[in-house]
Amino acid sequence: MNTNRRPNILYILSDDQGAWAMGCAGNQEISTPNLDRIAQNGMRMENFFCVSPVCSPARASLMTGAIPSRHGVLDWLRGGNVDRERFAGKQTPHVSYADEEKPIQYLAGQITYTDILAQNGYTCALSGKWHLGDSVTPQHGFQYWYTIGKGGCYYYHPDMVENGDITVEDGKYVTDLITDKALDFLEELSAGEAPFYLSVHYTAPHSPWEADQHPAEWIGFYEDCPFESTPDLPDHPWMTQGPVYGTPQRKSNLRGYYAAVSAMDQGIGKLLDRLEEKGMLEDTLIIFNGDNGMNMGHHGIWGKGNGTYPMNMYDSSVKVPFLISYPPVIPKGSVCTAMLSAYDFFPTLLELLGLDTSQTSRLPGSSFAPVLRGEAPLDGDGDVVVYDEYGPVRMIRTRRYKYIHRYPYGPNEFYDLERDPDEADNRIEDPAFQEEIRALRGRMERWFNDYADPDVDGSREGVTGSGQLCSAGIYAQRTEKYATPGPNC
Repeated sequence: MNTNRRPNILYILSDDQGAWAMGCAGNQEISTPNLDRIAQNGMRMENFFCVSPVCSPARASLMTGAIPSRHGVLDWLRGGNVDRERFAGKQTPHVSYADEEKPIQYLAGQITYTDILAQNGYTCALSGKWHLGDSVTPQHGFQYWYTIGKGGCYYYHPDMVENGDITVEDGKYVTDLITDKALDFLEELSAGEAPFYLSVHYTAPHSPWEADQHPAEWIGFYEDCPFESTPDLPDHPWMTQGPVYGTPQRKSNLRGYYAAVSAMDQGIGKLLDRLEEKGMLEDTLIIFNGDNGMNMGHHGIWGKGNGTYPMNMYDSSVKVPFLISYPPVIPKGSVCTAMLSAYDFFPTLLELLGLDTSQTSRLPGSSFAPVLRGEAPLDGDGDVVVYDEYGPVRMIRTRRYKYIHRYPYGPNEFYDLERDPDEADNRIEDPAFQEEIRALRGRMERWFNDYADPDVDGSREGVTGSGQLCSAGIYAQRTEKYATPGPNC
């Protein structure tokens, strides 16, 4: 890294984007020239896993490096985003705060990597989705703050937060709003003396995917696409009913999803172009990441971890895109096949920037900065294991095997990924694998015992994938976990 001045950072986070939904990942039907451009200018991670297959826990773990059963964000946040009484007048047919009561800063007391960046002289800015509680109040080192009232929104009716207030931007496409504000921040930040960290968190390609939700040019672009890049399977028997309804809507779902990705990619191109115009592209650390994976017909599911009940841990739900570019350090056009986790992001970033990493000694992740610098093999070495959780559902995955345990009663799953990469044949009862299954379960339980906080342990909470309304602990004590939040929430 530059020894005189730390690099500026552009961190881009997508919402519900499968690792498969990029041209550079081999999808020949989707248009992502600017994501491909980041990959060509840096490194793509082939096997990068989120820590929980749903947005808020995954995002909280990226920020803190801690597991959900330690930071306490165990499901997507249905409540605690805004003060319902204060913003009651902002509700419209497209914007509802019915599940809100009072704002909760879910990461209060936690140390995030943005806290550390701010302490080390970075000016931090956010444009886009926060969804970690109290959306109106800037937190954790952010000096610039432009976000969404809740976690999600209709694409042309977003409730945007700026300067402590909410404005419903009817008729404006939220992807463009996020991009334009990021460009404004980039102009101001690049003129300053301090290095900057700019987070651009898109809502794309999260549902809704109807034709009226996305620009006509991109809906038309995919009108005749055969969508051979995604499976065409019957609905999974565990699939939950939500904003999408499975295979009968296959074409319209995929058309909207691909359109959302391409519209986001177009916005990313504007950010890259602006950096290039300023002569900053080659010496800015650029990272593109997805919060969690996504099934768009994969396994007959239309959704992520809570696209089924019980919640699932298919690779399509837990594997996410990760691209990183910084030409002075990272080889251009490289692909890393080592198994990596979002737990590893926090220590990697600090090491890359030359910051004190003692803060990460209590965390489960390990820095992959040596891989980025060419000091470790791209295919990984040693015994690397990935762990995920979603409330009472926990997973351990090696290169060859995956074991999924659902507390307290199952059903549990075991896959031999070498012979069954599509996870179609659950071998949990196969006598030939019982010794391996026992070993993996023991290893998994020891790991979670080491890193979980008993007071907010997801395996002991009533997490069903329907959303979290309160802080964990209080959430566990409530009789009706998903009723209207009481005064303690």
